[in-house]
Amino acid sequence: MANRNANDITREQWILECFPEWGTWLLEEINETAVKPGSFACWWLGCTAIWIKSEGGCNISFDIFSGNAKTSHYNVPDSQKGLNYQLARIAGSDQMHLNPRNIPHYIDPFKIKSLDAFFTTHDHADHMDIYSTAAILKMPDVPFIGPKFSADKWRGWGVPENRIVQMKPGDSVKFKDVEVVALDAFDRTALVTAPPYGSIIGRFPDDMDDRAINYLVKTPGGTFYHSGDSHFSNYYVKHGKDHDIDVAVAPFAENPIGISDKLTASDVLRMAENLRCKVMIPIHYDIWPTFFTDPYEIKLLYDYKKDMMDYKFNLYIWAPGGKYVYPDDRDKKRFKHPRGFTDAMTHEPNIPYRSFL
Repeated sequence: MANRNANDITREQWILECFPEWGTWLLEEINETAVKPGSFACWWLGCTAIWIKSEGGCNISFDIFSGNAKTSHYNVPDSQKGLNYQLARIAGSDQMHLNPRNIPHYIDPFKIKSLDAFFTTHDHADHMDIYSTAAILKMPDVPFIGPKFSADKWRGWGVPENRIVQMKPGDSVKFKDVEVVALDAFDRTALVTAPPYGSIIGRFPDDMDDRAINYLVKTPGGTFYHSGDSHFSNYYVKHGKDHDIDVAVAPFAENPIGISDKLTASDVLRMAENLRCKVMIPIHYDIWPTFFTDPYEIKLLYDYKKDMMDYKFNLYIWAPGGKYVYPDDRDKKRFKHPRGFTDAMTHEPNIPYRSFL
């Protein structure tokens, strides 16, 4: 860097050299991870984006979000209008809300080397976007998998029909040693924000199944339940009775006034009990300032109620960009990024003695 001249740096160079903020670091980790038999590995990429890798080397992703949202008080690009109007419509309001992306981009979708399937839970812009779509479209044979509304959006973006797999609850697909089962979703917000935009009174889809899907990922090392943006539902009981669920993620956040879009701390615990999962992990609270909150609110309630709950499970507080391995991490309570420097002071640093007193 010392040999470079700041007068020669352009805005374009800054963007290319500094974004995405994590570069290829996380993709390198995913590529180099060898999943041992009897386990599976997963990474949280922010919002509800999850990457899962099996012992057989199957790589699947859910809800990768490579876009942004509100970036100006004034002229809002068409690519950002969906997210901004979505919040207003949830509240029955015409007011535009503070909604810039709150976290960095953890992966560069154009640098993905190996992917067996590209899933989305629903068509909201923070769960599928044209940038990730464009990147995966350049990878031959990777299927785009989601409910009808998502499939329609991909078609509109130029994804060929032979690359799209439209699913509904009860359907399943298999890739290598992994099976993914589509389950009922409970995303009332997806219904409220159905096209056309502009008015809270619009054409709602007749069936939730067209709009959103939850997924159960079955690997040789365990199962993973992805709930997308589903609200709390008593129907989680059926999913818990019909399937053996090891790890589940819940869309937790602080709901603004007039909005009931994300699960509360109490809802997260109820969801875990109903699913009978072994591990519950809250996600989604990180992405928007409008909804941002502290997941340790759930831990406080969990510690207070755990001896009174009918079904016992472990609550795990993850961190975006972090890796989780099941069952190795089953009893852990919190993720911590490796800090390195385990070999610190194995030799004397070549620093002359100075007294700063």
